[in-house]
Amino acid sequence: MSIILKNLAISSQTHLIFRALNTSTVVYSKQWRVQQGLCLNRNAEGVLTDTPDFTYLDGRPTPLLQKQKKRMLRQREYASKIIELCSEIDFAKERHNFMLAAKEDERKSIIANRLKPKGALLKAKK
Repeated sequence: MSIILKNLAISSQTHLIFRALNTSTVVYSKQWRVQQGLCLNRNAEGVLTDTPDFTYLDGRPTPLLQKQKKRMLRQREYASKIIELCSEIDFAKERHNFMLAAKEDERKSIIANRLKPKGALLKAKK
């Protein structure tokens, strides 16, 4: 085997080891965050993202940041979508129950409207 191929094989192996070491620490930190009950992305929530960058000394409220506004609007959209979908599910459940009750009423009315025995057979039944 030539010297160039040997160097290429060795450099590719070290590159693979280097990549494996780097990604394993990222995977481990994500697993640790999940075990601690935190979100996977450490920038998604927390003190640095949820609190304002500054405060007024006289106590006035600080204006919302752009990302805070976007996040708030996105959460409102999620909430409205959840409410809409829950109301659709409730409507579907009520409609299903109504359809079952209507089918049962129709069955009972068919049974009630059947031909009944008359005369001697009616007296014999009682």
